[in-house]
Amino acid sequence: MESNAGIQSPVQKPVNRSRGSASLYRKLLAQRYLQVMALLGVAWMILFHYIPMYGIILAFKQYIGIGDVAKAPWAGWEHFQAIFEDELLLQVIKNTLGISLLKLIIGFPIPIIFALFLNELRSLKFNRIVQTISYLPHFLSWVILGGILTAWLSDVGIVNDVLMGLGFIKEPIFYLAEPGYFWTIVISSDIWKEFGWSAIIYIAAIASISPELYEAATIDGAGRFQRMWYVTLPCIKGTISILFILAISGVLNSNFDQILVLKNQLNESASSVIDIYVYEVGIKSGRFSYSTAVGLVKGIIAFILLLLANSVTKRMNQSSLF
Repeated sequence: MESNAGIQSPVQKPVNRSRGSASLYRKLLAQRYLQVMALLGVAWMILFHYIPMYGIILAFKQYIGIGDVAKAPWAGWEHFQAIFEDELLLQVIKNTLGISLLKLIIGFPIPIIFALFLNELRSLKFNRIVQTISYLPHFLSWVILGGILTAWLSDVGIVNDVLMGLGFIKEPIFYLAEPGYFWTIVISSDIWKEFGWSAIIYIAAIASISPELYEAATIDGAGRFQRMWYVTLPCIKGTISILFILAISGVLNSNFDQILVLKNQLNESASSVIDIYVYEVGIKSGRFSYSTAVGLVKGIIAFILLLLANSVTKRMNQSSLF
């Protein structure tokens, strides 16, 4: 038998922890400005998103807005039962889903189409002018735009003047006083305000596509529309999928600011959405616990929609948030 006396077992070198710590310290020092910016973002997230989650317990308490929340008596599931017993809830849900789904169906593809055509413009100067004009409305608050739309859509506004001048209508219409026009006004004005700003993300994604792909497609005889369909769209499908997931998760949001400035007592049957319902029934009436319960239910449903949309897009094109 051969002796194993001469065979030495391999000895692992000790890990130099001080060297690793020094390397990490140098990296953090080199990135100190980026780290500070990141920490500010984390602090903002904790301060305005995580700490307020303590208020969720209001949904299970009988709180009247006075005194310590922790000392308020427990109400159990009373407020959640009240939600489903409210006769106004069905109309509120109908308005919320109707406005949000139409915004999703009509409004979601428009920034994509706009970015695709903007990418095909040959003049860089004209491209920048069009892009700047398109996203300027984003920087105007809904308080300002609401006042503008109210003036335009009044019975003596410019819209009535134009339509009567062209012979489409015979008498002026106060559009914001008609519930039948409210959804159209809300959806079209929201698209007009946000489509240019939303297109920036798609424009950035298109800019990262290799020019060699377009050159190869051109050599193969592909025209502009074929390059958009077979090159541009497949390359940005990941971006489209992620934004679509986020849009699905926010389908219960109907843009509170916009509807608040455009609603009135005459169009209330079409303008009562969940956010307005929470504000008027919960906050203005002092039913803080009830409004918290409505918000909690809304958040749970939004989280479920997020998981479902993420799962579907992951199976369809292997693109997802997680």
